[in-house]
Amino acid sequence: MSEGTLRGTRLGATSYENDEHVAPAERVLVSYDCPRGHTTVVPFSAEAEEIPVLWECRCGAEGLQREAVRPDAKAQRPARTHWDMLMERRTLDDLEELLDERLDLLRDARKSA
Repeated sequence: MSEGTLRGTRLGATSYENDEHVAPAERVLVSYDCPRGHTTVVPFSAEAEEIPVLWECRCGAEGLQREAVRPDAKAQRPARTHWDMLMERRTLDDLEELLDERLDLLRDARKSA
């Protein structure tokens, strides 16, 4: 390659590729309707294995795919609190015993101070 070949071009700034002989992937347009009246159209690949039934609308609500049935809500486990986790490790009798020990230590510390 001679030195003058790249003269006058900016490397990386200009692409010399073109769209000839390039076919875009086939697409399927799926419409989602929001409970607030919005419609969102999302393009998916025709080869997509699973298209979601629910899609988040621009307003934040969940849009349902047209002509689809809303899926059942998944049962969620209630959040475990600190008390729940403590009760998995200790019984009430154990906790009362620990409380009495700590109170005795505090009382002894007050007497000596």
